Amino acid sequence: MKHPEPVQQVKYRRDTALQTLVGAIPYAQFIGIRFERHGDELTAVLPFDESLIGNPILPALHGGVIASFLEVAAIVELSWAMLWKELESGRLSAESMAQNMPRLPKTIDFTIDFLRTGLPRDAYARARVNRSGRRYASVHVEAWQDNRTRLFAQATGHFLMPPAAENPSGKA
Repeated sequence: MKHPEPVQQVKYRRDTALQTLVGAIPYAQFIGIRFERHGDELTAVLPFDESLIGNPILPALHGGVIASFLEVAAIVELSWAMLWKELESGRLSAESMAQNMPRLPKTIDFTIDFLRTGLPRDAYARARVNRSGRRYASVHVEAWQDNRTRLFAQATGHFLMPPAAENPSGKA
């Protein structure tokens, strides 16, 4: 009888793979985006920093930073969903990802709704993959600060999926 993998090993494998994935997006490092993972659910976190302020009079987060935050959240969620089965089966490891990073989806279009001012504090976002096929995917992202039900921005993006030969599972 095969024993289940120890929980610490599972957490380490998942967290290392996620860090490797996020590390492949230099702009995410530049503005400080990190991700909290609970099972396969991801929450993007944008810790507040003075350099993210676009309007010092209000003060308010820069619209470009908000848009980038939402786009990174969408790309990481889509990539994580694409890689999850391969990671869980053991066919893909964080080490192999680091040596041969799978290509990330490419943005076709990204529409942002700025619902209210981004305040000078931490921001959070969750993305939901609406559709993911071999060539195309659609993702919706919602962002909030103090209250999950009080969004300050949301977006919908369409993405071109990497070719199947470059996708570790052979399918998108």
